[in-house]
Amino acid sequence: MSPGRRFLPRLATLSSILLAVALAATPAKSAVETQRIRQFENARVKVWKSIIAPNAPLSPHRHEHGRVLVALQGGTVKIVDQSGASETQTWETGRAYWLPANAPNTLHSDINSGDRPIEVMVVELLDDH
Repeated sequence: MSPGRRFLPRLATLSSILLAVALAATPAKSAVETQRIRQFENARVKVWKSIIAPNAPLSPHRHEHGRVLVALQGGTVKIVDQSGASETQTWETGRAYWLPANAPNTLHSDINSGDRPIEVMVVELLDDH
C-alpha cells in the first residue's frame, strides 16, 4: 500500500474528530417561545415573567387588576383587543410602566412586532380597588 493510501484513513478520522469538536463548541440556537412564567403569588400580588417571541402572540387574556410592568428586554408591542381595536406601546429596557385593569368583559392579545424577544416582569396588584 502506498504512503498516501495509509494516510487517508487517518485523515478521515482526524476530520471526523475535528468536526465533532467544532459542533460541540458551537452554541446551539435555542428557539425562544412565547410564555408566561409564574414567579410569586400571595393574597396581595401576583408576579410573573412574560417572554413574547416575535410574531408569536400571547393567547387572548385579560387583567382584572392594575399592574406594574418592568421591561427586562424591551421592544414594541401591539395590544389587540377582541373587537379588533389596537394600540402600540414601546417598552424601553430597564424602565417600569403602569398598566390599568382591563375593561370588564374584554380580552386582548399582546403581539411583539419586533425581531427580538421581549421579556417583562409583571407585578399585578390583587387588592387595588
